[in-house]
Amino acid sequence: MVRRTKEEALETRNHLLDAAEEVFYRDGFARTSLDAVAEAAGVTRGAIYWHFKNKSDLFNAMCDRVHLPMEQLAESVNQETTGDPLDHMRKVAVFFLQECEHNPHFRKIIEILWKKTEFVDPSDAIYIRQHEAAMSGREHITKSLSRAVETKHLSPDTDIRLAALLLQASIEGILQNWLLAPEYFSLAEEAERLVDACFDTIRNASSLKMAGKQAKEEEKG
Repeated sequence: MVRRTKEEALETRNHLLDAAEEVFYRDGFARTSLDAVAEAAGVTRGAIYWHFKNKSDLFNAMCDRVHLPMEQLAESVNQETTGDPLDHMRKVAVFFLQECEHNPHFRKIIEILWKKTEFVDPSDAIYIRQHEAAMSGREHITKSLSRAVETKHLSPDTDIRLAALLLQASIEGILQNWLLAPEYFSLAEEAERLVDACFDTIRNASSLKMAGKQAKEEEKG
């Protein structure tokens, strides 16, 4: 009986998250009320409070069902310690972009986060989560690029900090451009070429070399 009760509670929780996903996607975070989520789920508002503290808690739990772009890269970088770090990151980035087009559930969560949520309060839990994900992702990308230098898969004069910034901005920028106009190109079909262009730039661009940075500084001086 206890096991059945736990299963029912988990089923109710997942049902609430499914309903929340639909309502947040339809109305956006700011305009969504817990009453609307309860109505969509066919339960009482009290049922929501049994599982979640408030709307932000519900929203974060919904988001936890997928990995944000930089969270996915960070997790994969931590797990992979052998081979070519650049090739590993490339495969993860390609998979992530293709998954956004192939997996409607995944795409919907990303759209809610990037198109239907306002991040205006730095103390809000959702803002904090987004900020921490971005910073953590950049940190792990930096570590992976540094490891690529150590394994001789990347030139030792690469400006790691700048390369990490460029890679993060490129992957997220590609996804955001597609979300704004998915009819313009197929993300799944073009993902490999777009990601390869990012990594080709990191490997070969003279502007990402420390010598290039020094030359710029000398020009200004």
